[in-house]
Amino acid sequence: MTSPVNYTLTDEIGVITIDNPPVNALSHAVRQGLMDALDLADKDDSRAILIICTGRTFIAGADISEFGKPMQQPMLPAIVNRIEATAKPVVAAIHGTALGGGFEVALSTHYRCAVASARVGLPEVKLGLLPGAGGTQRTPRLAGIEAALELMTSGAPIAAAKAQVLGLVDKIIDGDLEEGAIAWVRELLAADARPRRTSEQAVPEHEAGVFDGARKLLGQKARGQIAPQAIVDCVEAAATLPFEDGLKVERENFLKLMSGDQSAALRHFFFAERQAARVDGLADDTPTRPIESVGIIGGGTMGGGIAMSFANAGIPVTLIEINDDALGRGLSIIDRNYAGSVKRGKLSDGKAVACRALISGSTDYASLAEVDLVIEAVFEDPDLKKNIFEKLDGVCKSGAILATNTSYQDVDAIAAVTSRPEDVVGMHFFSPAHIMKLLEVVRGNRTADDVLATCMQLAKRIRKVPVVSGVCYGFIGNRMLQPYGQQSQLLLLEGATPEQVDGAMENWGMAMGPLRVFDLAGLDVGYKARQALSDDEKGEPATYRVPDLLVEAGRLGQKSGAGFYTYDDNRRLTPDPVVHEVIKNAAAELNIERREISDEEIVNRLIGALVDEGRKILEEGIAQRSGDIDVVYVYGYGFPAWRGGPMYYADSASL
Repeated sequence: MTSPVNYTLTDEIGVITIDNPPVNALSHAVRQGLMDALDLADKDDSRAILIICTGRTFIAGADISEFGKPMQQPMLPAIVNRIEATAKPVVAAIHGTALGGGFEVALSTHYRCAVASARVGLPEVKLGLLPGAGGTQRTPRLAGIEAALELMTSGAPIAAAKAQVLGLVDKIIDGDLEEGAIAWVRELLAADARPRRTSEQAVPEHEAGVFDGARKLLGQKARGQIAPQAIVDCVEAAATLPFEDGLKVERENFLKLMSGDQSAALRHFFFAERQAARVDGLADDTPTRPIESVGIIGGGTMGGGIAMSFANAGIPVTLIEINDDALGRGLSIIDRNYAGSVKRGKLSDGKAVACRALISGSTDYASLAEVDLVIEAVFEDPDLKKNIFEKLDGVCKSGAILATNTSYQDVDAIAAVTSRPEDVVGMHFFSPAHIMKLLEVVRGNRTADDVLATCMQLAKRIRKVPVVSGVCYGFIGNRMLQPYGQQSQLLLLEGATPEQVDGAMENWGMAMGPLRVFDLAGLDVGYKARQALSDDEKGEPATYRVPDLLVEAGRLGQKSGAGFYTYDDNRRLTPDPVVHEVIKNAAAELNIERREISDEEIVNRLIGALVDEGRKILEEGIAQRSGDIDVVYVYGYGFPAWRGGPMYYADSASL
């Protein structure tokens, strides 16, 4: 079998070339090939060694096909230590991305160069792990404590220019990487450069309280997660212990994390996210329709966010509103959002201006005659939505995709009012749409395969994570939210307070408790929806009596300054004794006896409600697979990824 690692001697330079498409992952064959190449370089007449990769990237990390399997020798720690110990100068030439173990290989070399477009990072924390091949020990020696902690606990890659400022990259190469790297190696040899071993360097000076400060901050930002705190321990070991002892601390923590529940859950989620992009029964070569222009119906918060999602991807958008005043308000929301993105450093001024220029407005549906995709994003009135689709059917060109952003409604019923139901699909964005990553793609009974394939491909283009759902009330996410929300109301009536329910769920790992979510969304939304239902359709009064009373008292949630909590001008919440009395009175009215309720009971009942509904969704074929449900809840509803998602958690905890 041909090795994916090739070694050649070019004049005085031994060139190790890794060719393991698509991303030059550190498979066993690559690891063995690196060792073999180093053996050859040790014995020949080379004066320096260059490590470079073919294809679109440097080593982009571990080989995910080996996850969960026994690792074969040589292991990566032995390889990086061997590279660093080499008697000849070793240089890494980076393009594309050098991530995880790939960047640890680069860090173990004596000199590093990169093209300007390259990015480097240590994202192991996203899998509940830490860099396990010296990354926690070498990074702080090169970049300093603060930068090393940020790089490893965030898991976010950085550009080559920033890496150069931090000391993680020595030189930026203009033009062809291999030619430039070989030329630089020759310069190093001419200057009599020697191996420069990071392990022999001291960690730069740092503030005395940096580690305690990092632990406190991560306790808030990464609540409940083990890996970020373990990274702090390892970096502290780098600052206080000899290099070899620091490596032992790193290895001990790495192995503990690798065998732990959190990493197993995050690895499950890693694969679930990738599997969710695949549609059962849809061939990989299914043709897609070109999407070069988009129309959005409705300029509210949701419509504006959807428009930004497309504009940020370079796709022109026409925003349609009912009149000039409404259109002006909608465009103003977009302007404020872009200003906020610039203020937070998410977009440069120039990028924000360029994106905003791609969004135009109109009050005339005829403006949509030539767009490739229209997304309706008005409020949840089925008659209004049907009326809009009848108009679109008469205006839009043949082959245009007609999508509804409905959160609950019957996509098939909406499609039925058109003469082309095969062109109709659900595209359920989550608010704020320009930030939230999840996109539920709702496949109607007559949605064409090429429409579905186009939406899945388009989701990636606008940087969303797509999950396919069948048609039912609420699809995957909101259908599961219904029993979850109902259970939260029963817990209130039976004796819990809003702050206890939310606190229990947030301490367990949810980004936000259910009652805070309802206040954020607006209690009036559910109230209005219930007014259109019969008593039988509404279900048990106990599941909605308290929010109905709050709405009727003018407490609509954050938007009105009061809901389950009261809110100040900055939307900071305070528990409200008035709400406690409303709950007690409602319990008495419904003859519900109140009692002490534990946090454990709160968590078990709420998660159990999610899981029970998730199992029904699977049985009915609404979701393709349980992992898809996990992806929906992590990306759309703040479920902790380190618990794997509700369905994975149910299996692992034997619920």
